[in-house]
Amino acid sequence: MKNNNLIKGFMRVIFISLFMTFSFPLCFSKPIQRSFRMENLTRYVDPYIGTGGHGHTFLGANVPFGMVQLGPNNYTRGWDWCSGYHYSDSIVTGFGHMHLSGTGIGDLGDISFMPAIGRVVTKRSTPEQYKSGIGSIYRHNTEKARPGYYAVHLDRYNVNVELTATQRCGFHKYTFPASKDAKIIIDLESGIGWDKVTEGYMIQENDSMISGYRYSSGWAKDQRIYFTAVFSKPMKRFIVSDSTSISSGLSLKAERVYGQALFDTREKENVFVKVAISPVSIENAKANMKEELPGWNFRQTVAKADVAWNKELNKVVIKADNAARMRTFYTALYHTMIAPSVFSDCNKDYRGADKKIHTNASFTNYTTFSLWDTYRAAHPLFTLLQPERASDFVNTMLAIYQQQGELPVWHLMGNETYCMVGCPAVMVVADACLKGIRGFDKKLAYEAMKNTMMQDGRGLKYVKKYGYIPAGSTVESVAMGLEYAIADWSVGQVAKKEGLTDDYNYFDKRGKYYRNYFDAQTGFARGRVNDNTWRTPFNPFTSIHRQNDYTEGNGWQYTWLVPQDVEGLIGLFGGEKAFTSKLDSLFLAKGELGKDASPDISGLIGQYAHGNEPSHHVTYMYAYVGQPWKTADKVREIMNTLYTDKLDGLCGNEDVGQMSAWYVLSSLGFYPLNPSNGCYVFGSPVVNNATINVGNNKIFTMNVLNNSVANKYIQKVTLNGKNYPKSYIRYKDIMNGGKLVIEMGNKPSLWGTAPADRPHSEM
Repeated sequence: MKNNNLIKGFMRVIFISLFMTFSFPLCFSKPIQRSFRMENLTRYVDPYIGTGGHGHTFLGANVPFGMVQLGPNNYTRGWDWCSGYHYSDSIVTGFGHMHLSGTGIGDLGDISFMPAIGRVVTKRSTPEQYKSGIGSIYRHNTEKARPGYYAVHLDRYNVNVELTATQRCGFHKYTFPASKDAKIIIDLESGIGWDKVTEGYMIQENDSMISGYRYSSGWAKDQRIYFTAVFSKPMKRFIVSDSTSISSGLSLKAERVYGQALFDTREKENVFVKVAISPVSIENAKANMKEELPGWNFRQTVAKADVAWNKELNKVVIKADNAARMRTFYTALYHTMIAPSVFSDCNKDYRGADKKIHTNASFTNYTTFSLWDTYRAAHPLFTLLQPERASDFVNTMLAIYQQQGELPVWHLMGNETYCMVGCPAVMVVADACLKGIRGFDKKLAYEAMKNTMMQDGRGLKYVKKYGYIPAGSTVESVAMGLEYAIADWSVGQVAKKEGLTDDYNYFDKRGKYYRNYFDAQTGFARGRVNDNTWRTPFNPFTSIHRQNDYTEGNGWQYTWLVPQDVEGLIGLFGGEKAFTSKLDSLFLAKGELGKDASPDISGLIGQYAHGNEPSHHVTYMYAYVGQPWKTADKVREIMNTLYTDKLDGLCGNEDVGQMSAWYVLSSLGFYPLNPSNGCYVFGSPVVNNATINVGNNKIFTMNVLNNSVANKYIQKVTLNGKNYPKSYIRYKDIMNGGKLVIEMGNKPSLWGTAPADRPHSEM
């Protein structure tokens, strides 16, 4: 690992704003003014966590929620290279300006720059032939990475590369050897190899500026990104070519476009490149650069990026028993803020889902919404720490609704991918409405949710007609139907809040359609052929990737996907005793998933699969039957065994922040089992204290007494000095600010066990 290098690197950076002082009043009967010095929390972030194993995390330079994720593109292609980088690799082909983090499908790596010396062949080659292509060997002992900064030495060219970023600009620093044949290659073809270029364009505008665009089709079927690049010294020559021949002019429009900016360099000469991107136009890219990166001070830009990260990380200041826990926590918090990513220019122009340019928007437009994953914990975390951004996330979703006729499913670069099942944006929008998040049109939000759920596509016509999706009519019918029931319940809750009684009754009924997938005889959710027949044969352990009734899971895992009505699910099992017995057995059951199971089913404890999102709420269900100590047992086991500060420190795909959001919230001691009712169920905190800046000049503090490995059970809780027997806390109580004190012990207690103190679905 690189922790020593990271710490040394931090010491070199000037953190001017780390000495800024902020005052936040606590919300008691009389406001208490407290001053806090911003802490240097980026020192605990290790961006390498998750770059090994199957974490698929991004490595490179960026700022929180920035459009630019500037980092290395490895040569290797494959599932573990979805972000463009995997720690097992040793060949880099360029440094792209946009990357995904933690996804199970790859894309982007767009607008790739590569410094080089001597003759190179601008076309793809095999790993054995990489020396005739663009790529270079690199060694991990020359890499450095921290929030907002990445560096590496390219052995083939003897060039040092350093990268940093603003929201919409990448900043490159290349240290060349003495050469008459130094060059910087601009590659509009390769990306990370998951898409196909449909059109590229590049033009030399003057002796130090080039511009262009890249249109491509991949996971995002119609992606368009524009750029402009400025060099710190004039080019002695510029060459533009396709993959076979050099153009005679200074511009080229083709399917494959490469540019070469040629220079003479002195020994250890620094050549800087500023690259701005835009989803709208080259002119907007230029304006983005003028606004965000007008100068050439690389060190200052690195420092500003660090300040930006520290500002966000300081929204949760924790103390824990050891440095490994601190690294795991703050890297997780860092991972939650790589995306959603800004997808609009400084002037608020953006390219919409309707492929039209929308100018001067009233909100900041975002992209990379992995909603099937992130509706569960990442977005509820954003409502605590990022309420202003949460508002713009909703505004973006409402704009998408107006442009494509439905709320997004999995939106990427202005494109609907329809990846995964259900209508997960509904839960996010409903959560914002129910929590009173401000800054978006509530009437439009309800219209968007209702109309999305009243459509016929993707199995909804069967939901409206039969109350379930018949097995065989739609792939992954059970997963789809269970997700729809969560969304329907969420719409019903908003209708109830708005006094729309008929709508509430209708959607509340649909929110209970999960019952139609429950087979009382076997005790599992399973595929239903018709009112009287279940799909056979049935094996609750078996999972066939994208070909059975479940999405990346099996009957054991999906039976519990009822976060909106745990009380109702308890009733289906015949009561608390039977429910608890079955839930206990989930963590003990042994069986084969089958040779065709999805690789996403990982992080197994029995049949509980923490590496995939449908299981994430399950450990917290024990609170509903008055056994919070079992939640404590399980969440501690997961945090201690399935999250580490190592390269493979994630037990599954990061999934654009969801895996990390689970850890952040669970470390603090609570989790939104129901993603839309504003209730956070207590578990077992592993931090000793925390100060959470919830905005509006309010803070929420947590003191955890007698905490240790053995003392994992909550004994007593007080809120603002008063006894708090409930095994959950409401969103509004956190956002009001205050002081929570949790006393821990080594044996289960009676705290949170009384029926009146348990969480419930309708808060």
